[in-house]
This record gives sequence, structure tokens and C-alpha cells, in this order.
Amino acid sequence: MHVITDARRGREPLTVVAAAIAAARRLDGCHRLAVQVRVEDDVSDRDAYELAGAVLELCRPHGVWCLVNDRLHVALAVGADGGHVGAADLPVAVARKVLGPTSVLGATCRDAAGARAARRAGASYLGVGPAFATTTKTGLPSPLGPGAVGAVAAAVPDTPIVAIGGVTAGNARSLIGAGAAAVAVVGAVAAASDPARATEDLLRVLA
Repeated sequence: MHVITDARRGREPLTVVAAAIAAARRLDGCHRLAVQVRVEDDVSDRDAYELAGAVLELCRPHGVWCLVNDRLHVALAVGADGGHVGAADLPVAVARKVLGPTSVLGATCRDAAGARAARRAGASYLGVGPAFATTTKTGLPSPLGPGAVGAVAAAVPDTPIVAIGGVTAGNARSLIGAGAAAVAVVGAVAAASDPARATEDLLRVLA
């Protein structure tokens, strides 16, 4: 499971990340957890760097992957495990050159053709979505649903699919059943009254 930070004003991403890691530790599930550092476009590189560094400090002692969305130079600067690029970011092949051959590189796609292209270009895993309707991010296309997520997974059976968008403990299993290797969540953990409990619920569903 990938926990993506919600770093919008008034949110507490470090508190949420710490709670998620603590929950994973209780379930002996740190090996099944990754954290993606995502910030809004208007956040300065300096602030993104400081947040990513702080998240990495929480993740590294427990073997939890720390990835940085979009800003690959920040990923390199803090020594993160890798990064993730969306459709409007650097091309996957260029991102692979930037990160080097051994870093984890995720790429966003929505269909089989995009998945195959991203895999050929060097993506380690593919973020596919939105799986369901979500209010965390605006301007997204229509939800794919488990069936379409599964079709993408079937097109690239050697590449892990991480389903994202509107994922909850109530629907995550349907995505795994359709062929996704993992899910990514923002609001399901970051907006929960008890982020640790929310993380535990999701990890139990995904076990």
C-alpha cells in the first residue's frame, strides 16, 4: 500500500506518516508499505525538500520506501528510494535517466497502450486511476473501475499495478481481485480521524 502525503495548508503530513508507519509496525507490515511525498504545485522546492527529508527520516529505519512525486531533483537531493511521474511531468524514459537504473520509478497511465509504453521506457511500477471517484485531486478523468484497472494489469503482467483514486478499505479488495498489486491512498488515511486505525484496516483488507 502506498500512502500519499496530503500537504495542503492545515494538514499534518508528518503526523499521518508516523501514524501509518506505527500501524504497519504493529502488523509486521512495513515491507508492504510505501510513502509518496506529494506537494501542491505552488509549494517551493525548499519546502518540498524539507518535507521529503523529514518523511525519509521516518521511513528509512523501518524499511519503508520513500518516493517523491513529480520533483525528481528533490528525490535525488534527499536520497529517496525513487520517484513517480504523472502524464504532465517528465517523460518516463527521461525520468529513468535522471533517477538512474536502480531507483524505483512509478509512472501514471490509464490504458494498456500507455502501460506498455511506460514499462518499455523504464517504469518500475504503474499508477493506474482514478479507480473510483475522488475529491482529493481536481481535473481528473472519469473513474476507471476495477474492470479497467484489471485490463491494464493484464496487459503488463510483469509490472506491478498500483490502483489509485477513491480507494478505501471498503473497495480496495475489489482492485486487488481485479489484478492490481497494490493500492495508493490519500484521503482514506490522511483525512481519517485515526490515521493509524485507517492504515491498519487497509493493510488487513490487503493481506
